[in-house]
Amino acid sequence: MPLHEKLIFLSNPNSIAIVPMLKKNESLQVPKQKRGQIAAVRRCYGTSVLGFPLEVFLPLEAEISYLVLAGHHGDEPETTAILSATLRALPAEQLTCAVILAANPDGLARGTRANARGVDLNRNFPTTDWSDAPVLHSWIEGEPKSVELSTGSEPASEPETQALLDLVREFAPRAIVSLHARLGCIDDPGETELGRWLARETELPLVNDIGYPTLGSFGTWAQENNISLITVEFANESIVAARQRMAPVLDLLLTLE
Repeated sequence: MPLHEKLIFLSNPNSIAIVPMLKKNESLQVPKQKRGQIAAVRRCYGTSVLGFPLEVFLPLEAEISYLVLAGHHGDEPETTAILSATLRALPAEQLTCAVILAANPDGLARGTRANARGVDLNRNFPTTDWSDAPVLHSWIEGEPKSVELSTGSEPASEPETQALLDLVREFAPRAIVSLHARLGCIDDPGETELGRWLARETELPLVNDIGYPTLGSFGTWAQENNISLITVEFANESIVAARQRMAPVLDLLLTLE
């Protein structure tokens, strides 16, 4: 049977041991007929502006190793769909990470980048560079940025941001992996071993800067608080292609020890 690598991060994303493991196959996953629901433990960690529950899925018994989240921007639904499919195929007892499928459920439900108040949640964090100036977004991918989004009335003004900050402080994960689309890269300012592994396995380029200002972002907040945060930017490709590329990697990520 083919071998694959298993990553065991000893204390932080720069401290790693790699040991052989059997490549996962269907017999080690949830049977397909049972993948209509999520088996992992669910907890509500807050509510959105519109009252949607903010859900996090947790390991049954294992200590939380990493936090993996998707759907921070509601117009990037592929991150939620692919992370959900990966989680539903994973036996609950194998999960070691905390998983947020929809950090912005209002935006996902409405198909908007921002939350229900028009705030770009990834520009609403309490950072030293937070600005109340509108952030611009493209109406169509590749066009000049012209759509104005709010950064909030003040840092962490939004309930989704406040709840996420509280959760990170409670869990104190070794690192955070935030899924976005469609820049097609692994953004890891610390160039950690975890970031390098993600780049290698996804065949996406590793960068330490996204190439444009992200004032008040989750990543900047994490840097200012000495938390390793890696942004996985899905490629600009079909959701089928993205799932083929990302699901096997996410499957291993969700079981990191």
